[in-house]
Amino acid sequence: MEFLQNLGLFFFQTLIIIMGIIAVILTIAAVAIKNKNHKNFEIEILNEKHQDQKVALQSILLTADALKKEKKKIKAEEKAEEKNESPKPPVYILDFLKGDINASSVDHFREEISAVLSVAEKGQSVIINVESPGGVVHGYGLAAAQILRLRDHGLDVTVCVDKVAASGGYMMACVAHKIVCSPFAIIGSIGVVAQVPNFNKLLKKYDVDFKEYTAGDYKRTVSLLGEITEKGEKKFIEQLEATHLLFKSFVGQFRPHMDISKVATGEYWFGQDALKMGLVDEILTSDDFILKKMKTHKMIKISFEKKPSLSEKISEFVSQAVSSSVQK
Repeated sequence: MEFLQNLGLFFFQTLIIIMGIIAVILTIAAVAIKNKNHKNFEIEILNEKHQDQKVALQSILLTADALKKEKKKIKAEEKAEEKNESPKPPVYILDFLKGDINASSVDHFREEISAVLSVAEKGQSVIINVESPGGVVHGYGLAAAQILRLRDHGLDVTVCVDKVAASGGYMMACVAHKIVCSPFAIIGSIGVVAQVPNFNKLLKKYDVDFKEYTAGDYKRTVSLLGEITEKGEKKFIEQLEATHLLFKSFVGQFRPHMDISKVATGEYWFGQDALKMGLVDEILTSDDFILKKMKTHKMIKISFEKKPSLSEKISEFVSQAVSSSVQK
């Protein structure tokens, strides 16, 4: 009897979940139709954020009279800034901090740069926080090209590296007029790597026949299942060398003062040594670099974040509902 009660309860909960899913699907669908392709565009004035944090701390540390004086001082500065015919020039701040192997953050990054270019004037500055160990050439090549758009429009570009800008990450960083990094940031790795496991011998061992058909001598040089020939392997290595040569040429174009033969070995260096090698220009965290600029500039942080698609929202809801039902 207890089993039947539990079974009935389970089916009742399942029915409620299904009805809930249907309701959510209809609601999300209506919103999705109304806001098709909508993206979340955020603008943050870091000066105001810093000022709010400062006041919050002072409210704890200062006496009531001292806090009152400080607030009056802040208001006076704000009024003076409003009356000033020459307000603080803007500095635009962008982040490229999810540097995965495919450089997938470039989808947001390119939109942020297009937004900056729509309002920025020649001679103004852009700070880009970069964090990436590198990845595919075409992905990071596109990310570097986005930074080049800023330079081509006459904007001054600084890249800040707090943790790592290696390989494709450094390909991005080197395009900037100035590179600032923290003392133990990983910098460099100007090289190319390719790893291809090959199972051809295993297939032969178990008498598995594998056929691959191509048109063109080098349509496929090295593959997972095919036999690796001397001719194919030689061509594959030539392609790697050509990519490395292109990488070195690109870095040398934007860092001409650097001895490219010494740094383009695939090695990486920590901040202080990277400075000695000419890979970066200053040792400083992005926090301190931005705080210094904040005294004389209006710091504007811009970010785009694509909202989840209808299918992604439904999938997440269903997953949570099923998980909750199973736990119960």
